[in-house]
Amino acid sequence: MSVRRGMGGLSRSAKDGILGALRSSAPKPAEEGVAAPRPRAKRARNRFADLPELKDIHTQQAVASLLNVPNPFFRLHDGRAGATTDIDGRAHVNFASYNYLGLNGHPEVAEAAKAAIDRYGTSVSASRLVAGERPIHQELEARVAGFIGVEAAVVFVSGHATNVAILGHLMRPNDLILYDSLSHNSIVVGATLSGATRRMFPHNDLDALDELLSQHAHGHDRVLVVVEGLYSMDGDIPDLPRLVALRERYGFWLMVDEAHSLGVLGRTGRGVAEEQGVDPNEVDIWMGTLSKTLSGCGGYVAGSKALVEYMKFTAPGFVYSVGMPPPVAAAAIASLDVLEREPERVAKLRANGLRFVEKAKQAGLDVGDSAGFAISPVMVGDSLRAVHLANRLLERGVNALPIVHPAVPERSARLRFFLTSEHSFDQIDEAVAVTAEEHAKLAKAGFGIKMAAALAKATRPG
Repeated sequence: MSVRRGMGGLSRSAKDGILGALRSSAPKPAEEGVAAPRPRAKRARNRFADLPELKDIHTQQAVASLLNVPNPFFRLHDGRAGATTDIDGRAHVNFASYNYLGLNGHPEVAEAAKAAIDRYGTSVSASRLVAGERPIHQELEARVAGFIGVEAAVVFVSGHATNVAILGHLMRPNDLILYDSLSHNSIVVGATLSGATRRMFPHNDLDALDELLSQHAHGHDRVLVVVEGLYSMDGDIPDLPRLVALRERYGFWLMVDEAHSLGVLGRTGRGVAEEQGVDPNEVDIWMGTLSKTLSGCGGYVAGSKALVEYMKFTAPGFVYSVGMPPPVAAAAIASLDVLEREPERVAKLRANGLRFVEKAKQAGLDVGDSAGFAISPVMVGDSLRAVHLANRLLERGVNALPIVHPAVPERSARLRFFLTSEHSFDQIDEAVAVTAEEHAKLAKAGFGIKMAAALAKATRPG
C-alpha cells in the first residue's frame, strides 16, 4: 500500500515524526492526580484553527522552521515591480512579475489612469447593469475585441472569476467539459461548479483528447474543450491548428485562456492565434486577463456578439458584480495603445525568453518543456529544496518564487522565472549562473524532504 503524501510531498509518517519532535519541547500536560476539566454539555463551535487543511500548512511551516528555511511567500515589496524590485530596502533582479512588456508604470499608462479618476472617480459604485455604462467600458471592450480580431468582448473585475463565470454559467449537468491537465485553478473550479461531466486529458496530448471525444462527446448535449495559450507552469503552448481541426470534426466549443499569451505570443502580441496562423474566429471563446500585459486587473471574454450578449445579461459574475474601476480600464486601453505602437517590446521579450532557456540549458538546468517565450521553470523536484533555493537566490539579489504541491504535482517542484522586455541579457545571464551554482550546492548537500525526515527520526523521543 502506498504511503499517503501530505503537503510538499512529505509522507505522513515523516510528518508525524517531525511533529513528535516539535511536541517533545512543548509544555507538559497537567500533573497526574489533577482532575481533567469536565466536558461541557453544549457542543463546542468548530474553530477555524482546527481545520485539517490549516494544520497541513502549519506542518509544512514547522518542517521549514526545523531546517531554518524562511517562508518565501508574501514578502514585502516597495514600489513598482518590473525587471527589478525593492525587498527589505535592497534592489533585486525580479523574475516574479507578470509585467511582461514593462507597461505597468509606463508614464502614458499612469497618466491615463489618473485622468480617468479625475473624470469618473475610482469606482463606478455598482453593477453596470443597474448603474449604467461608462464610455470607458465600451471603449475598452471594443479595443480588446478589435485587437484579438473577433466581434465583441466583455470585461469582468476578476480574472479568476471570468473563467468561473464562463464555465460555471455556460455549461450544464448534461454537458461535457474536457480540459488540459495543467489548466489553471479557475478553469477547474468553473468546470466543477457547472455540474457538467468533466474529463481531464494529459498535458498537450491531443491524441488522448481525440480518444476522449470519440468515446464521450456523442453522449452529451454540449461539449467544451478548454486549453491555455501559454501554460503558466511549464511555459509551453498548445497545437491550436490541430485543435481547430478537432473542433470541425466533433463540433465542440473551443475555449482558449490567453491570460499569459496576450502581448507575448505572435509578432504583434495578438496571442497564440497570431503565433500559429489561425483565424481567431475559429475559436469560440477567448478568455484573457488585464493583470499582465495590460497593467490592470480583471478579465475578459471575447468572441461572437451572441456569446458576449448572453454573458452580459445572464452571467452572475458580471450581473451581480461592480463594474470595472475606471482607472483600471483606462490603464488597459493605454497599454493597448503602447503595445500597438511599439511591437518591438514583444520582440525584445521573445529574445529574453529564448536567452534564458538557452543559458539555463548550457548551465545544466532543467527547464522542462519551456518554449522560451516569457515563462520558464527550473525544475527542482523536491519541494523543500525549491523553497530553500529561492531563499538562497534572494540572498544573492535574485527574486524568483518556488512552485510546490498542490500547485504542481508531487515531486515536480520548481522555481518559476517570468521574463520581461525590460530585463537585460546581463541580468538574465547572472540569474542563471547564480541559480545553477546554488542548485548544485543544495543537491550535493542532499538538502530536502529526505533530510527533514531523517532529522525528525533522529530527534524523536525514544
